[in-house]
Formats: sequence, structure tokens, C-alpha cells
Amino acid sequence: MIFYLVLALIGALLLLVIGINIIQQQKDRMETDRRNELIRQRAILEETETILSNSAMLPCSNQIILVLYRRMNDALIAAVACANDKQKGEYERRQKDLAAQIENLAKNAAAAPPLENFRLPDNDKQILLLVQSLKKLKAILRAENNKGRVDPNVFSQEEKRIDNLQLRINVDSMLNRARSAVGIKQYGSAKQMVTKALTTLNALKAQSPNDPFISKKADEAKMLLDEVMGAQKRDDPAPQAKEKSEDDLDVLFQQKKKW
Repeated sequence: MIFYLVLALIGALLLLVIGINIIQQQKDRMETDRRNELIRQRAILEETETILSNSAMLPCSNQIILVLYRRMNDALIAAVACANDKQKGEYERRQKDLAAQIENLAKNAAAAPPLENFRLPDNDKQILLLVQSLKKLKAILRAENNKGRVDPNVFSQEEKRIDNLQLRINVDSMLNRARSAVGIKQYGSAKQMVTKALTTLNALKAQSPNDPFISKKADEAKMLLDEVMGAQKRDDPAPQAKEKSEDDLDVLFQQKKKW
């Protein structure tokens, strides 16, 4: 009898140990999931803050700023839910401040700044930063729209606005590089850049024939192409001179006839 009682106690202890291990593993898994989720929300916050800081160089509308603010707000609410007691207070304070900013911005909606006032920076690093920011901004806008967090009209307007900005940066960048190439007499590279810009503009003109930016830049590109061709003719030897030089070389190096 005592033997069976001991076996029962050992079995109960084994079950207890197994149960404790399962509970501990579950706690560890939950803690890992909590930390991973917090890391994910912090990454969202950092990415959005970076784009917001770079948006100062772009003519961004209040609507797209609101999309970014609301994304941060959602990330802060999620961070509060999975943060520990020490971190929770900071996230709650930031969330309350941001909620007040969102409310204020929504009440005082201003007209979007005109794209015509946008000027491309002279620094290549800043241009690259703008291109990367616009790419990320477009991805965020689409992701938030897929989650049903953006009004369809706002999504359509802002996506078109981002596309327009990307176009302006791309075309202006190609024309600026073409001018730089002319300055150092790299006419082949300059011609290639201007031709590429014209191809892009002609394709876009078929889609938006009344866009004043496209018409203006197309005229500018054509003038620059004429300038490149003119400079190339001035600096390169005349075709006749080249032909004469080649004929002289042929006579000099041709096989001599035996008489």
C-alpha cells in the first residue's frame, strides 16, 4: 500500500514539474512576443519620425502629415499595451501629446502648398534622401489605405501628389546632371541624360497633356539638347577634317605597289 502511495506521489510530483515547466515556457513565450511587438512598434515610430523630419524639405499637405501622425498614434497605443510599467508612462505621455496635435491639425486644415514652389536641393545626398523619403511615404500611404485608415479621396489625391513630386525630382535631377556634364565637356553623357528626360516627359505628356510642368520641362529639355549638340559641334573636329585625316592615314599606311 505504501509502495503504491509513493508511486502516486512521485507521479503527482512529475505532473506538477511538467505543469510548472509548461507554464514557465508559456510565460517566456508571452514575454518574447511582448518584447518583439514593442520592438516592432518602436521601429514604426522611428521610421515615421524620420519621414516627418525629412518632410520639411517637401511641400507636404496637412492630409499626409495627419496620416503619419495617426500611424504614430496607433503605434504608441500598441506600445502602451505591451510596454512594462517602467516604459508605459513615457509612451502614454507621448500618445496624449500626439493626440492633441492630431486634433489641432484636423481642426486647422490648410491648403496644400503648391508644387510649383518646390525646388530641388543642390546637394546630391539631400536629393537621394528626398527620393527615399517619398518612396517610403508612398508605401506607408498605401499600407494605411489597405487597413482602411485613409479616406479614399485623400488617398487618391496624396498618391497623385507624391507621384508628381517623384516626377519633378527625377526630371530635374536628370537635367541638372546633363548641365554638369556639358560643363566638363562630356557631351555624350549629357545627350543621354537629356534624351532620357525627354522620353520620360513625352510618355507622361500622353497621360497628362495639360500639365504645365511637363510642357515647361519638355521645352527646357529641348533647348538643353540643342545646346549640347551645338557645343559638341564647336568642340569636336569638323567631319570633313576627320575624313581628310583618315584618307591621309590610309595613303600613308597602304601597301606600296611594286613597279
